[in-house]
Amino acid sequence: MRLIDVATASGVTKSVASRVLNNDPTLNVRPETHQRVWDTAAKLGYRPHAGARALAGAEARALALLIPDLTNPVYSRIIRGAYRQARRHGYVVLLAEDTTDDQAGKSFTELVETGRVDGLLIASARPHHPLIGSLARVPHVFVNREVPGSGRNVGMDLAAASATAVRHLHQLGHHAIGMVSGPVDLEPARARYAGFVDQTRALGLDPGLVERGEFSESGGADAAARLLKAHPGITALYTSTLSQAVGAMHAVRTSGRRMPEDLSIIAYDDLPLADYLAPPLTTIGMPLQALGAAAVDAVLDQLAGRPTADRTIDTQPVVIERASTMAHAGMDGA
Repeated sequence: MRLIDVATASGVTKSVASRVLNNDPTLNVRPETHQRVWDTAAKLGYRPHAGARALAGAEARALALLIPDLTNPVYSRIIRGAYRQARRHGYVVLLAEDTTDDQAGKSFTELVETGRVDGLLIASARPHHPLIGSLARVPHVFVNREVPGSGRNVGMDLAAASATAVRHLHQLGHHAIGMVSGPVDLEPARARYAGFVDQTRALGLDPGLVERGEFSESGGADAAARLLKAHPGITALYTSTLSQAVGAMHAVRTSGRRMPEDLSIIAYDDLPLADYLAPPLTTIGMPLQALGAAAVDAVLDQLAGRPTADRTIDTQPVVIERASTMAHAGMDGA
């Protein structure tokens, strides 16, 4: 697709189309004309040639990574993988947190719309985030979250992680396995929950021993407390984040149970913190740094004019066994 095709379909000159798509601040056109050119370019699948953008001074050599929570240590692994891969290719990575702060959201969106970043890595975004309307104008991927039909998803097999956790607990003799799941409106939480349900059913176990909570320590503590109260016979627990596991361990101790003698616990994802909990926490290791690197590669491919495609990291989840799980020899039931 050529620039002249975008110009012709938009009803403007090639020069005007070029200046619109390169965010020329000196260009004076009506807002509807500006929007029409961008919409036409998106519809036709036109991307400015990387060399032309550089000659025009429009290439920022910067990528932006939007994450849901800067305090969540899991995202540090994704960030590190993205940062290192971007640096190898001569790019920097800018971070932004997906908050309800309208001013911060507008500032970040302005960076995108004025061409000061070349691509976006979206690890989380609210459905009505102001950035969403700008996506057609810049190469982008969705990281660790799926947008069906986008052809831009870069992720891991989250359902396989849950299945791995359930199988590990079952192999230890646990038949009453509960789950602390995440918010139902978050796609990663739904994927992990689906993997848990499918695997428990496949093993002939009860898939209904589940409570939901926020992806936080308090969310894990509250959900685990409700779960243990409703199903006191549970002998093993799987949490869908490590932060939730920290809270769940507090709830287990508060209930008077011992870990792992009375209840084994395993968490999705692995961080160094897991070694220093009491007891050290068994986890499911996931390829988060590889995920960040793959997301950068996918955006750079778009910048080079290559077609988009969903990507799933090949690395499979693995059990990192520590002292929070043990074989169960007691009575089953919940």
